[in-house]
Amino acid sequence: MGSTRLPGKSMKLIQGKPTLEILLERLARSKRVDQIVVATTVKREDDIIEHLCERLGYPCYRGSSENVTLRVAEAARGANADIIAEITGDCILTCAEVVDEAIEYFLSHDIDYLSNLMEQTYPQGVDIRVFGAKDLMSNAEIVTATNDIPGQDHVYLYFEEHPEKYRIYRMKAPPEYYRPEWRLDLDYEEDLELLRIIFDSLYPNKPDFTLKDLVAWLDINPQYITINQRMYRKPLR
Repeated sequence: MGSTRLPGKSMKLIQGKPTLEILLERLARSKRVDQIVVATTVKREDDIIEHLCERLGYPCYRGSSENVTLRVAEAARGANADIIAEITGDCILTCAEVVDEAIEYFLSHDIDYLSNLMEQTYPQGVDIRVFGAKDLMSNAEIVTATNDIPGQDHVYLYFEEHPEKYRIYRMKAPPEYYRPEWRLDLDYEEDLELLRIIFDSLYPNKPDFTLKDLVAWLDINPQYITINQRMYRKPLR
């Protein structure tokens, strides 16, 4: 809830539902995810997130507001997780079929870390990273002990900055979904405006709309992509 660019964004309404509820609804369609856990902070402003999880029946872990890597590692430990498929709360268009494809690849190949963001090929905001829980716990210990602030802020950063330690796979979009210039995540008011238009157009007739549906609709309505074209993702370091 403490986002500096769009305060309270987890509870902004789309189709009458908080954006976090929309994301959880979409992820619940995954065939490969065993459990969904929401990891938020112990700050009072995030009580509302815990209350939403209680209403919807999802476990909510509350931890450090400063050390996100440690928070997610502790949430994974509490859930007895072996493998983590991490999705940030501002990527409400992440699709279950993309999550499942990522998990299936991770399980069937000899890799330690998978990301579809190291080389942007999917639309921005259709994000997925997969890695082992034990590796994340080890990383959390390191970035905490060394006071690596960027490493604490970004759960995935230690993996990506240490390719000598981890077997890394860059998941790329098939040609039909190659839209790296599309910004579909939620960080600014302009992003919220675009997401509301997308959901108002697709959700009422097909609440479980897929990436295929999304791409097809935006391809014939490209004027909406300009709404947030001036926005950008923050650099890591």
